[in-house]
This record gives sequence, C-alpha cells and structure tokens, in this order.
Amino acid sequence: MKRTQLRIFLSALSLFLLALVVPAHAAETWWPSVGPDGGDARSFASDPSSPGHLYLGTTNGWIYASSDAGASWSRLARLDGDDDLVVDSLVVDESDAKTLIAGVWELGHAGGGVYISQDSGVTWTPSAPMKGQSVLALAQAPSNPKVLVAGTLSGVYRSEDKGAHWSEISPPGSTEVHEVESIAIDPYDPHTIYAGTWHLPWKTTDGGRNWFNIHKGVIDDSDVFSIVIDPSRPSVVFASACSGIYRTDDGGSEFRKVQGIPSTARRTRVLMMDPKDRNTVYAGTTEGLYKTTDGGTNWTRTTGPDVIINDVYIDPRDPKHVVLATDRSGVLSSEDAGATFEASNAGFSQRQVAALLTGSSGSDTMYAGVVNDKTYGGVFASSDGGHTWKQQSSGLDGRDVFSLAQTTDGTLLAGTSRGIFRWNGSAWMPSGTVASVAAPAEHRRSNSRNARTNHRGRHAPPSAAPVAAPDAIMNGRIHSLSLTGDVWYAATSGGVYRSTDQGNSWQATTLAATDYTLFAVNGSTVFAGRRVGMMVSHDAGRSWELTAFPRGLSSLQALLFTPDGTLWAGGREGIFYSTDQGHTWTFKKEVPVVAVNGLSWDSERKRVIVTSSQTTLIFAVPASGGDWKWWNTGWKVHTVRSLNGHMVAASLYNGVVMQPEHAAEGTPVAVNAKR
Repeated sequence: MKRTQLRIFLSALSLFLLALVVPAHAAETWWPSVGPDGGDARSFASDPSSPGHLYLGTTNGWIYASSDAGASWSRLARLDGDDDLVVDSLVVDESDAKTLIAGVWELGHAGGGVYISQDSGVTWTPSAPMKGQSVLALAQAPSNPKVLVAGTLSGVYRSEDKGAHWSEISPPGSTEVHEVESIAIDPYDPHTIYAGTWHLPWKTTDGGRNWFNIHKGVIDDSDVFSIVIDPSRPSVVFASACSGIYRTDDGGSEFRKVQGIPSTARRTRVLMMDPKDRNTVYAGTTEGLYKTTDGGTNWTRTTGPDVIINDVYIDPRDPKHVVLATDRSGVLSSEDAGATFEASNAGFSQRQVAALLTGSSGSDTMYAGVVNDKTYGGVFASSDGGHTWKQQSSGLDGRDVFSLAQTTDGTLLAGTSRGIFRWNGSAWMPSGTVASVAAPAEHRRSNSRNARTNHRGRHAPPSAAPVAAPDAIMNGRIHSLSLTGDVWYAATSGGVYRSTDQGNSWQATTLAATDYTLFAVNGSTVFAGRRVGMMVSHDAGRSWELTAFPRGLSSLQALLFTPDGTLWAGGREGIFYSTDQGHTWTFKKEVPVVAVNGLSWDSERKRVIVTSSQTTLIFAVPASGGDWKWWNTGWKVHTVRSLNGHMVAASLYNGVVMQPEHAAEGTPVAVNAKR
C-alpha cells in the first residue's frame, strides 16, 4: 500500500475509533439548526385522527412534524445517516396513527427503500424486502389499511401486512410497467390499482395478475406524475403528465385532456381534490399552483410562476386552509382557498449554506449565503443570534452566494455565482469594475526545490493575464474574498483579482484564466490555492510565483494563516502546516481527520477549527503546543465561526447550526495516523 493510501486508511480508521467514544446520547445533543428557515420541502402526510398534526418529508432524509396544521415545524427524525434520501412519499396508517410509512429514493443513485415507524415518527426501521428500491410513490388502500402499494424504478410492489413483507405484482423485468412515478388505489377495491409510469398510465383490477395500458386520449410517451381518484365516484380519475392534465369518467377507458393550463411542457407534480367539493382540484406544477372549481373545465393560477410545487395539503376541517410543499421556498400556507399564500417555515430549515459570517465580538449578528434557492435564497441576516432571519437579497437577482466578507468599517461584500456585490443598506449593487490591465511580466521562478517539480508537475498557471475590457463588470463565480488591509483580493473562476481602492475597481493579476478558490493572507504575503496547486505573492498580489505543494496532499480544500504566521492547508489526506512561508510542510499526524473541507481561526479558543466532509466531528487544534479537542455537532459542516463565545457552523443541507450552551467537549484518543 502506498504511503498516501496508508495515511488515508489510518486517518479514516482513527475517525471510526473516535466515533466509538462519542457519548451514546450524542444524537440527543446535536447542535440545533437555527435557520435560515425555508428550503426544499417534498411531501406531506396528515394524522387521520388529528388532521392538524402534519408530517413533512424532505430531500435529505429528515422528517418534520407540525401540531398546528403547518404554522410551525419541529425536526422529528432522520430516516438514515445518508443525506441523499428524498422522502417523496409519506403515509400515516388509517387504522393506527402511530404507524408511519415512508417511501424514499436516493438522489443521484438507484437506491432507496421503505421505512416504517411505530412511534409517531420518532424512530424508523427499514423494510428489508424493499432495501435498495428507488420508491417514487407509495399508497395505502382506503378499504384495507393492511395493503400498501409502492411504485419503484423496477415496477410495482404490494404488501398485505403494512410493509413487513412485499411482493412484486408487476411483471418481473417488464419493459412497460416500470419507472412508476405515481400510484392510486380504488377507494372500495384494493385490487384495482392505477400506476403512472414515465411512459403512460397502467391499470390492474386483479391485484397485479394482469395489467393493461390506459392511454387512449393521452399523448404518447407522457410521464404520469400524479393520479387521484374521486372517492365518491371511483370512475372519475385525474392524471397529470408532462403533456398536461387528463380526466377520465370511465375508469381509464378513455381520457380527455383538461384545458385551461397552458404550455404542454409544464410538469404537474401533484393533483389534490378538495375533500368537501370534488369539483375543486388543485394542480401543483413547476410553474405555480392552478385551481379548478368546475371539475377541470377552467383553471386559474393562484401563485406566481416561480413557485415549484411538490405536494399539496388541504385541511379536511377547513378546506380554505391549503398548504404547499415547494422547492426553495419551503412551506407556503393559505387561509383563503389558495388565493394568497404566505411563508410558513418557522422551525423548518433545509438551506444549503455556502458562506457564513459573524459580526464583531459582542455582536449577535450573523449572515448566511445560500445556494440553489434562486430568488428565495441569496443572503439572510440575523441580528439576534439566529432566533430570527431576514432575507437580504434585493439586487442579487437569484444569484447563488459562495462567499461573504466584511471590512472593519462594516462594509459587507458578497461573492456570487456572477460577480461581487456590495450591500448599500437596502440593496446589493455590483462592487466596482474590472479595470484595463497590461500584459504582465512572466512569473518569477520559485527557489523552492519542491516547487520546481511540484510532485505532480501540473500546477503552473499561464504566465500572462489577458487584457481585461475597461470598465467591465466582473461576471464569474467568486469563490472567496479577503478584505484585510489596504488590498482586497477575490479568488474567482477567471483567476485572482485585487483591488486597492476598497473594491471600487478590480485588477486582474497574473493568475488569470485559472479557477482559484482559496486565499491565505498575512500582510503583503498572499497564498492563492486551487485543487492541485498553490501560488504565492510577496508584494500584495502584484507578482506571483509557484510555491511548494504539501507532499502527500492530493487535493487542496482549505488554506489559513494563524496569527503567529503559520500557514495551514487541509484536504483529502488531512492537515498540513508550514512555519517557513510554505517552503516546507509538516503533516499533522496526531489529529485523526481526513477529507478536510474547512479551516478557520477561533480567536477566543486560540485554536484552528477543522471540519471534514466525512464526519460530524469538528476539531480544535492549537497553533503550537497543547492537546487538540473535538465536538460532535451531529451534522456535516464546512465552515465554523465564533458568535459571542459559541461556535456556529454552516451545514451542507440543514442551514446554520449552533453550539449548545453545554456542548460536550471531547479530548484526544490514543489513536494516531502515522505517515
């Protein structure tokens, strides 16, 4: 085994052994998620014995609960340790409200399954026969609660004992009844099942022994996302597809396309009938919510076109109360039958926080930059330590925010997917222009022996920067910002830029046309890093030279200068440090961490805070002598900041998490990763 591979193995083993000594109650003391509220909400289920008791499934395996019909939410449980589980289907047992069943699939993989809870969602157990099945739809038979039917990528499965055992009822290996996106069961006959596939709808009337295609009137090759049956007239069925919405009055013998919803390419993910008025149907689409009150003859859009709807809940006690599960905007609630909606996300946070910034010492101010949420994302600000958040994104026009920085005078800058923006108190404005620059001289050759070969021989950037157009607005992705001192720096997808006039203008450096992502700044010494290389400038970014890359490090993910001038680097194999401006590097072998994705300096603890993409532990490493410490946050995080003595961290999918008042602190275990 090669030395690098051995180091990774030993460090990973150390992490595993370290996890064994984490207190058994760690799951109960996870750092609480404090927001920002909102994000991706996927599916609803309601308690039939108490309709105001709702459950909510998400895109990363978490289940939330609400006891006030969706006005507020609390985090209930995670189905598994995998962040890739999409909870697309939730069922509350009609005969036993404590029993819940979830159908899930894996994002980016052909996996998933069925999970069952018998204690109102507190704990969950996977159903072994469905392990590995991508479950896209799940339904319980209204006339026989023991019967469950699941639609998966491979076909249709049926259980007659509430999910303990399953059998495939579609033809095994079928090239027709597979990739099943929607399931509906006749309200009076559990053997009559409708299955909507990625290529037209199907039906069985004998529990799956025979299937027949019900496509008359449906445009060929339509993906069928949702099927609903009128419980009082089972012959009336609505089906939504990528080609539109269809209705049949004869159980599927013939469909007719419902008019009134324009654009046949619109995807209607869910259809829901008003429980007290069967002529009122809601259609949740990727371009807003539509509603009909005359059985589908006429439709009206009641939200904006930017709302992507995954599920609809209609309160059976008061059908004017309508709740939506959406992408990006979380949960939306209406009290006027869908005419108007307001955010209803208190306690629900599924944000992907890419940047986190805290205010000066003694301040309760935090800023979070999020990605993938378009106009519902951007920057969020909290002035009370995360109790409440306010979206502060005017002027960003839906840009993702990858970096945040603030000067000593309070100037706030955001590095986005398209340029740098400055907050002027009420809106974000582009921060300066890119000034015209002349072609610079070639790089100076480094004196470092390691830098000449650089262990992979592929780190040298172009020797000259292109001439930028005068007064152009920077438009690339801004990975990181450094606003220390008189010179500001920006690491972008188009190279490294510097500003000497407080961001009013930016000049391209010789590190152009190369995707740099990291900075470490110590006075006029600046290190710029990318995945497989580092450059250094000793004159505040005017000129750059190749510098030594830590031997044994295959991928650089974090850079940091500590106040004593030590340079730290983190990546796949662990932590490295240099006390001679990057000429030589030492592997920090005593700290058992790999896949390092974040390094930050905690001035109160006088330690380097280290995070990893492979563990929920964070590590506090002294800059010089002394023992390192660790905490189990309960989440995979990538950025840690200090807020009035408490640590706050940016999680990958669950917003900002905060250190509790009395968080358990771990001390080193006797396991070292040796070179």
